[in-house]
Amino acid sequence: MPHANGHTNGAADSTLRLPVPGSTKSFWHTELHDLADHRSTPELPTECEVLIIGSGYAGTSVAYNLAKSESTATNSVVVLEARQACSGATGRNGGHIRPDLYGHIPTYIKRYGVKAGGAWAEYEIAHVQAIKKLVAEEDIDCDFTLTRTTDCWADEEAAKKAKANYELMSSLDLPYMDDVDFVYGPKAAGVSGVKDAKACATYTAGTLYPYKFIMSLLSRAIASGKVNLQTSTPATAVHEDAAGGFVVETPRGSIKAKKIVHASNAYVSSLLPEYSKAVVPCKGICTHIAVPEGKSAPYLTNSYIVRDNDKVLSYLIPRRDGGIVVGGSAAVFYPHLEQWYNNTDDSTLIEASKDFYDGFMQRTFRGWEDSEAYVSKAWTGVMGYSWDSLPHLGEVPGKPGQYILAGFNGHGMPVVWLAAKGIAEMVATGKAYEEVGLPWIAKTTVERLQKAEEGPEGGDILA
Repeated sequence: MPHANGHTNGAADSTLRLPVPGSTKSFWHTELHDLADHRSTPELPTECEVLIIGSGYAGTSVAYNLAKSESTATNSVVVLEARQACSGATGRNGGHIRPDLYGHIPTYIKRYGVKAGGAWAEYEIAHVQAIKKLVAEEDIDCDFTLTRTTDCWADEEAAKKAKANYELMSSLDLPYMDDVDFVYGPKAAGVSGVKDAKACATYTAGTLYPYKFIMSLLSRAIASGKVNLQTSTPATAVHEDAAGGFVVETPRGSIKAKKIVHASNAYVSSLLPEYSKAVVPCKGICTHIAVPEGKSAPYLTNSYIVRDNDKVLSYLIPRRDGGIVVGGSAAVFYPHLEQWYNNTDDSTLIEASKDFYDGFMQRTFRGWEDSEAYVSKAWTGVMGYSWDSLPHLGEVPGKPGQYILAGFNGHGMPVVWLAAKGIAEMVATGKAYEEVGLPWIAKTTVERLQKAEEGPEGGDILA
């Protein structure tokens, strides 16, 4: 129900979308952190300076950076989480810090110019070293590995397009392309280890255990005394408070806040309905592959993006114990929109591709044929896909004091950390978006929301 003296952000309860109970369990959640069901105080605080909605990568990173800010007072930040801490997409992803150097970048160059497109690529690249530095400074045990990522194309037509794209990007004098090693032709299979590879490219990237990484940041934020975590406490509505600031409703009561950070990604439109077309929840699938005791397989050192003969894309990271985390297969379930598009049910797998990764390593990689590798666990997660493939960052248009980090398109690992640092600075200091060093093309604006509202259903998602 709207506040008697203010404006309501959220839609009616009948359209409110919250994370479902009984979600599939990811490999990363095999051992839950001590803070999984943590409540810093038994009762919900009645007020705070900053309220953060969501405890995943985005919400936790903002909380951590606010805790580091000298302008943040003790007990001034509250983080609300609908389920367990880091139980959403962050705790279900592939652990892949892989910058995009030539996927969406040509599209951004066409839309916004070479300078802006190149700047976005550099922004993603900066995350690899930034997270490496953060992990070292905080001594975080999260299996961070600085490595190379290998992109492979097994379909000849796709390989030729990849070669042309590489040559185009190389011709634009973008310095970061010097890090890319591209191989086309018969040698690609030997270089990559992927049987049918017709082309491959490698460049610097990172891998980690995402749940351990985020929970370590969250524990440090709470230990600062500035951050109060409240799990199993979904935000169900936001109202403007007649006295200034906002009132946020939850099943456990309401809390007043001077500023709000919307970091619930796929669920952000529940409280910000103007984003219902701009950020759409989409399900994905991920698996953990193990090799039986007594069997062996080649140890992979690189992370991978593999596009098979049918142009089905899979992303993969090797684990230090020899296991593999691999997901993707969107091309398989793409035609079945009801199974994944605008769908927030992560309690069930995507039926069309739930068996896709059975035998994946054997049919894809050299030397794995007799490994008897098998899927030990499969799970799904709900991601926020944006209409134009860029995240929405900054102050919500027309709603001063409310900020958003959402719409990461299943590609949040090399995007969120620096975005969260920038948003935290905006929240703590009152600086404008343009003053905190974030790429201008990702700023959330009225124009971007209008394009999503007026454009074709799904935008880049369904293009």
